[in-house]
Formats: sequence, structure tokens, C-alpha cells
Amino acid sequence: MAVVASAPGKVLMTGGYLVLERPNAGIVLSTNARFYAIVKPLYDEIKPESWAWGWTDVKLTSPQMARETMYKLSLKQLKLQPVSSSGSRNPFVEHAVQYAVAAAHERLDKDKKDRLQTLLLQGLDITILGCNEFYSYRNQIEAHGLPLTPESLASLPPFASITFNAEESTGETRKPEVAKTGLGSSAAMTTAVVAALLHYLGVVNLSSLDEDQLQGKKDVADLNVVHVIAQTAHCIAQGKVGSGFDVSSAVYGSQRYIRFSPEVLSSAQFAGMATPLTEVIDDVLKAKWDHERTKFSLPPLMTLLLGEPGCGGSSTPSMVGAVKKWQRSDPQGSLETWRRLSEGNSALEAHLNTLSKLAERYYNAYECIINACSLLPAGKWLERANEPTQTEIVKELLGARDAMLRIRYQMRKMGEAAGIPIEPESQSQLLDATVNMEGVLLAGIPGAGGFDAVFAVTLGASCENVTQAWSSLNVLAMLVREDPHGVSLENNDPRAKEITTAVFSIQLE
Repeated sequence: MAVVASAPGKVLMTGGYLVLERPNAGIVLSTNARFYAIVKPLYDEIKPESWAWGWTDVKLTSPQMARETMYKLSLKQLKLQPVSSSGSRNPFVEHAVQYAVAAAHERLDKDKKDRLQTLLLQGLDITILGCNEFYSYRNQIEAHGLPLTPESLASLPPFASITFNAEESTGETRKPEVAKTGLGSSAAMTTAVVAALLHYLGVVNLSSLDEDQLQGKKDVADLNVVHVIAQTAHCIAQGKVGSGFDVSSAVYGSQRYIRFSPEVLSSAQFAGMATPLTEVIDDVLKAKWDHERTKFSLPPLMTLLLGEPGCGGSSTPSMVGAVKKWQRSDPQGSLETWRRLSEGNSALEAHLNTLSKLAERYYNAYECIINACSLLPAGKWLERANEPTQTEIVKELLGARDAMLRIRYQMRKMGEAAGIPIEPESQSQLLDATVNMEGVLLAGIPGAGGFDAVFAVTLGASCENVTQAWSSLNVLAMLVREDPHGVSLENNDPRAKEITTAVFSIQLE
């Protein structure tokens, strides 16, 4: 009876800040870091008292955080009430559960309502698991004297226990924060829970998703329902309507994304306590979702690398606030900067798309020149082009590099004008060193920038040399790679299929 669904984390390669406003686009890559949700009956039999009192039990377990929360779910209002908890509550999962159950009541025909009632009266047992890549284990690796390498990360047990950065300031005990790597864990988690519940309750059928994922109209329709419910739950849980690129990539995979108009969520945002959840969900499902997505992924023989410099995190909301303040104070100057940023983003996208087409048409020539360039710094790539097609490929590679350099320049300019470190000096030095290494096509700061992470796109097998170079520069190369697939129905509990071959023994505290 158990249903296991997973959804990927993301890297926003272009479109930082711009993607917040229509009609600006962003390129978002989904990754191999996935969040899993396991849904199964809490009880073997229906509990008679649940039927009588009009409530059922929901258990939420997060083994990595050693947290378990028991809830009562009202079968009439569809609202969750916590009964007991071994840790802080998870608003993302709570909203995902409430909205998914409301969607089941709203979408299912009368003849399927009896089965829905039976499933709910058996209780819901929900387990959430996030791949290690969503969390930072840098401190533990350093504390144990291990090298800052992907091998050290790979030695961790899968779904390792998550440590907390508990800090006491001004003498008060603050709520501990999990150290994260910026891959959009809340969006991936929310999407996985929504997808697992909607499939479990019979609202959608995710078992027919094929490799291309979006071929059949029924598949698209089911994914669209997952998307709307996940976007709604995620936005309401975080208390604001964001751009939604993280949830969109969690559902559909790598893409070019233009955000939806925030008004589509008005009914959910401003619904009063007395408004039935089914009515709210009916409104958002019928709303005109005007987001745009175009399939996108990196060209063949290119690898996405993410690095953790370890120089402290950044607060995305406060940085976004500073940029908006700058826009208001200098509308003309900010408009010009955004126009040039948008041009750079479009140019990079065009070069990468052209490279994908060239790879499709002339794969042998493409493979040959990419492998040759992987061994050389960019200044020598043209020398290795032996015929016109290879020359065309190299020119597109160099065009992509130039576009990213222009994007970085405009992002730095915006940061200086807004008084925030979008590309801090320490990150600039690291990115300049990275982009000058052999076989590196691009280097940049993902998303809103700051100190969190850096990314690189490498050619051929050059990623190994980059990870070694990063290690010598005190940068931990993560195990994250692009995986263009979105939400997925899994065959098994992911803990059952993980086989760990520990190179180092790390005792996590």
C-alpha cells in the first residue's frame, strides 16, 4: 500500500532577482538531489472512533532530524491539529497534507469518495527523507580532519542525521537552524509530499510517467494538479508568493521558467478561517495559471558542478528586499541594469540551445571538439577546431562564456547599487580562478548570490580536475549534478536500495 514519490532540488543558473517579475525568464536546472515522501496507512483497520468523532490520525516522521509529530485531521474542516511532537512543526508538510486531502475531496467523483474515506480513516503515516546534498556536512568533515573532497561526502551514510547550528546570542537560546546548501529543500519536500498523497488518494496517477515525462496529455494534466497544489502549499507555508521556479522545477524538471501572476493565489492567501479548504482548492485549480515553461537541459558532455566555499550563508529574503528598495529609489538605472541582465540571460540560453542542436546534428564532431577543449583553457579552444563545424561549436562555447561574464558584471553592478554582496569579492576571485581552469565553460553564483555556493559548467572529463582545484582553494565540491527529470514515483523506500561503501568512518553528532 505504500506510495513513494520523489522530487528534485534545483539550481537557478540565470534569472536571479529578474525571475521574480514577469515576463523575465530564468534557467533552472533540476538535480540528482531528491526529497522523498513515503505515504502508507497508519492502521491496518479503520478505527471506529475516528468515524464517530469525525477525525483521523496523521503521523509525520523525519528520521534524519529524529522528529515525530502526531496530528488529528478533521474530516470536515480538513485542518490538522498537532497532538504530540518531538520537535518543531513543519508548516510546509502540514499545508501539503491539508491541501492534498482537500484536492482529493474536490476532484474525486462520488463513487471514489468511499475509498477516499476508507483511506483517511486508516490514518496517514508520512515519512520524509532528503538526500544528503540538501544539507551542509562541511563542518563535520573539517572537524574530523578529512579532506574537502566529494569522496569525503560520499563516505557519509545515505540520509545521514542532520546536525543543528544551535547558537546562543544575547544569552537567549535560539531555535536551531539546519545548515542547508540552497538547493530548494522546502520546495522539493512539499512537492514530494503533495505528489505522494495525491497518488495515494487516487487524485492523480504518476505511474505512467515515461522518460520524456510530458508526452501524454493525461500525464501533463496530472502533473499540473501536483504543480498547483504544491505551489499553493509552499507559498502559504512560507507566508509569501514567491516566483515559484523551485516548485516548478521540482514538478517538471529542468526548464526555462517565467513566473505566474501572484493573483492566481489570492483566494488561498486571503481565505478566512471560515472558508472551506475545498473551496480554496477549487478556486486555485480553476485559476488562470499563466506561468511559462520550456524544456531545457545542459548540452551533452557538460557537467554541472556546485561548490561550497564555507564563508557563511546569505539571507535571500533580505537581499531581495534590498534590491526592491534600490529599484524604487533608482527606477531608471535599475531598469537599464535589468535590461542588460535580461539580454545576457537570453544570449546564454541561445548559445546553450544552439550547442544542443549542433550536438544532435554533428555528434561526432561535437564530441571530438568538446573532449579536446576539456584539456585546455578557453583561450586555446579555437586552435583545436579542425573543420568548420568544430569552429562553429567553439564559437558558441565562447559566446556562452562571454554572456556569463556579462551577467556576472551586471549582477555585481546591481549588488553594489543595492548595497548587498550579490557577488562578493571572495566569490569573484574564486569564480575568476575557476573559469580560467582547463575545460571550464562557465562559472557563476546561483540564484540570489551571496556567500552560499558557486557553480561551474565543465566540458568532458574536466570536472575531476576542477574538484581537486577547488579542494586546494578550500572549496568543497558537492555531489550534485544536473538531472533534468522532475517528480517521480519510486518503486521502493529509498533506504532499502542504498548500499554504502564507507571510505572513511564518520560519527555524526
